[in-house]
Amino acid sequence: MSSVLLAIDTAAPRLQLALLLGDRADTLVEEMAQGQAERIFPAIDELLARNGVAYKDLTRIAVTTGPGSFTGLRIGLSAARGLGLALGIPVIGVPSLLALSLATQCEATAVLLDARREEAYFQLFSGPAIPIGEPQVLPMEEARRLVPSGAGLITSPLVDIAALSRFAATADPTGYPPEAAYIRDADAKPQEKFRVARVGQ
Repeated sequence: MSSVLLAIDTAAPRLQLALLLGDRADTLVEEMAQGQAERIFPAIDELLARNGVAYKDLTRIAVTTGPGSFTGLRIGLSAARGLGLALGIPVIGVPSLLALSLATQCEATAVLLDARREEAYFQLFSGPAIPIGEPQVLPMEEARRLVPSGAGLITSPLVDIAALSRFAATADPTGYPPEAAYIRDADAKPQEKFRVARVGQ
């Protein structure tokens, strides 16, 4: 069997999987604001089974790294890294803003996602997966002003999982580590004093 890639996206309120067999991508997409942790492995099992593929056949795994739901990102990353470790295969971490840019046909594209608090996750691209600068968190109005005239604009956080799988099939694993890209600190932070006190006991 040639290369077989499993792509995972849990950064948005949706469970998205793709299995890339050569040039053919089979996808499984379910709207899901919660419950991804319980559903992800049964869903992967279903996707593999309907394509006659076993876990041992996988040659590469891809996963979105955010920004996105803190909990969702951890679910997808944990699943991808766990499978990669167990199978001894590369895991490609694709930043979500870059993954979103894969859907564009424009020479210039701005990805602008609502980050709440009147802020936006923002990044410019000169083509699919060709970033201009680093992703940023900006005030929403400032981000809107930075969208170039005539540029494509992507505001949906929903990645094209098939496009992601095709990109990851040839991406260099050393350039795309499977590490969370929050851009902004997570809202839920551990209580440092409590944690230090417990360690010291």
